[in-house]
Amino acid sequence: MKAFLDDNFLLTGKTAQRLYHEFASDLPIIDYHCHLPPDEIAADLKFKNLTHAWLYGDHYKWRAMRANGIDERYVTGQASDEEKFLKWAETVPYALRNPLYHWTHLELRRYFGTDQLLSPKTARTVYDECSAKLQTPEYSVRSLLTKMKVEVVCTTDDPLDNLEFHKKIKADGYPVKVLPTFRPDKAMNADDVLGLNAYIDKLQDISGTIIWEFDAYLEALKARHDFFGANGCKLSDHGLEQLYSADFTDDEIDVIFRKIRHNYTLMPLEILKFKSAMLYYFAQWDHEKGWVQQFHIGALRNNNSRALANLGPDTGWDSIGDFSQARVLSRFLNNLDKDDHLAKTIIYNLNPADNEVMASMIGNFNDGSVAGNVQFGSAWWFLDQKDGMTKQMNALSNMGLLSRMVGMLTDSRSFLSFPRHEYFRRLLCNLFGEDIDNGELPDDIEWTGKIVQNICYYNAKNYFEF
Repeated sequence: MKAFLDDNFLLTGKTAQRLYHEFASDLPIIDYHCHLPPDEIAADLKFKNLTHAWLYGDHYKWRAMRANGIDERYVTGQASDEEKFLKWAETVPYALRNPLYHWTHLELRRYFGTDQLLSPKTARTVYDECSAKLQTPEYSVRSLLTKMKVEVVCTTDDPLDNLEFHKKIKADGYPVKVLPTFRPDKAMNADDVLGLNAYIDKLQDISGTIIWEFDAYLEALKARHDFFGANGCKLSDHGLEQLYSADFTDDEIDVIFRKIRHNYTLMPLEILKFKSAMLYYFAQWDHEKGWVQQFHIGALRNNNSRALANLGPDTGWDSIGDFSQARVLSRFLNNLDKDDHLAKTIIYNLNPADNEVMASMIGNFNDGSVAGNVQFGSAWWFLDQKDGMTKQMNALSNMGLLSRMVGMLTDSRSFLSFPRHEYFRRLLCNLFGEDIDNGELPDDIEWTGKIVQNICYYNAKNYFEF
């Protein structure tokens, strides 16, 4: 029987073990999509304690605690940090077979060097020891990134952000590249006319222009896009239920925009046309600059209205959606490709039932201009675990070229989440290793090792031109 989390964790054979230890384990990390707060990197924050570093903002853990019958007071409520941690430690032994059990103990080992299993018996010792380490310079947020060999971090930023923290990080000479990502979801959210108007008013203040016509809106947003580009941005990102690609004319969108500015209620078709127009123009700008555009599709958000009213969004009430994806995704990509304006594109899928749809769709728009020009992105959110990652890689292998994949990302708000790259690398090496051991792939360890290294690091470095 193998020991839990030994050196060969998730590596079932000698070939997989060789691939991981000889080719993958020591590579740097390019985390090209995450939600790390740049202000904390700029300030080189030291966390107050392990709860501060580990539980603040982590809706994965919050969902598990609620499922374990933990009162909200100890999840997002007014309980002390120590009390919250003790409740999390109470939950962990019940998380067997949930990926949180793996991640929790990987993070304790890789960052803090403790191999204790977290439980009510060990909770106070773990909390005290790890919290004490977090007070030292070796555990500031910048040190945590360098400890994990992170080379590039791409945060997720609203177009109205002044990027002051990114500028400070760069001016400080910090060796890790911390780059912004253009995330304009709020700028196209015509479902909430009042909220969108408030957003446009802020854009007016920043741009110093009057925005009552659609052309003026585009001009002001394009200036923000240019500003991001001037400050190192190489990627955009969109979090959507599905893509939008309805036919529209600029005159139609101008009428719709005027209705928005007068706080009129929009019809469903008007909302669809507005969102389609915004996505189209964002994609055009991305292509002009040579950026990579990312689309995270398939989440059904804010399902629990009572919890949303009490706690707000992004507090753990989202799930996988079952939206129809293929036809609208095809139209969106084709509308750009037919004029040769399709930027490098990564599509992240949240519904595993659509894996083969996504893996086959990207082949329609890989035209040989760039290796892996359109990517089926790594398993994300509910799927970034053993089963979900394996299914995503198998679908991509069957329909396209896994060898051209740009690898893993954290998609996380936590500075302690970087062992997820290790988790992915181990699963990747195990896939190739098992195939070699089964005689399904040739026993060419050097070539396979090169493919592994490319997926883990070099493909992303070349694709994003970091």
